[in-house]
Amino acid sequence: MLLYVTIGTNDLAAAGRFYDAALLPLGFERRKEDAVEIGYAAPSDSRCRLWVVTPYDRRPATIGNGSMVALEAESRAAVDAFYQAALAAGGTDEGPPGLRPFHANFYAAYVRDPDGNKLSAVCEKPEE
Repeated sequence: MLLYVTIGTNDLAAAGRFYDAALLPLGFERRKEDAVEIGYAAPSDSRCRLWVVTPYDRRPATIGNGSMVALEAESRAAVDAFYQAALAAGGTDEGPPGLRPFHANFYAAYVRDPDGNKLSAVCEKPEE
């Protein structure tokens, strides 16, 4: 359904350091970059599906109230690793790893990037 997602930043270099660290446990890697954007993809994907960008209109990037990007994690351990890596790379806590009431196996962690954008990593598989 989704082709790609963009997340705005006011400091592309700092955002790149954060996303490089936070997305690694989820299997995403930096594939493209230039002066205004960085693209991330899973090794098996030929396209970047997550882009961190400076706004096209050259105005400051702002966060959306109620907006969040949820990324699929292959395991609960990957959710835990995402959370720890995000915090170590300058992110802030929005909800530690754990089960959520959405269904019996909805295991998620929530963070904000250095620009204030909200992200989550979610594993919907039963505990291994």
